[in-house]
Amino acid sequence: MQQPSMGKTIPNSDWISDEGIKLKKEDLPELPGYHVLVQPLSIKQKTKGGIILPDSTKDDIAYLTTVGKVVALGDLAYDDKEKFPLGPWCQEGDYVAYGKFIGQKLQYKGVKFLLLFDDQIIMRVDKPTDLDPTFNLSN
Repeated sequence: MQQPSMGKTIPNSDWISDEGIKLKKEDLPELPGYHVLVQPLSIKQKTKGGIILPDSTKDDIAYLTTVGKVVALGDLAYDDKEKFPLGPWCQEGDYVAYGKFIGQKLQYKGVKFLLLFDDQIIMRVDKPTDLDPTFNLSN
């Protein structure tokens, strides 16, 4: 099946922002076990056309985005040598992709996070703006 052209779509760099609220490492919660704490990408307040997005819409888009930045790893994350014989898939500061409806949403000190297990990370991403979230919208 041929993928239709998305000629008038907005490039990710026009709506994704890395300007989210940041916490210092010592302010983050201590993660037990095999958990990975991910901060979903922030969405820009204003579209390229000048439309100001309400906070509720920005939050919905951010949680439905499947890319985020790893901000903390649990003490046992990637320790299972049978599951991860080549070592960790990601580390703090990496951008990672994960399933759309996966993980536990939480808000900690005013910042929204997703709490994932180490084996729920799908891949590491060099530049989050390279991913196309509209890929499957035509089906």
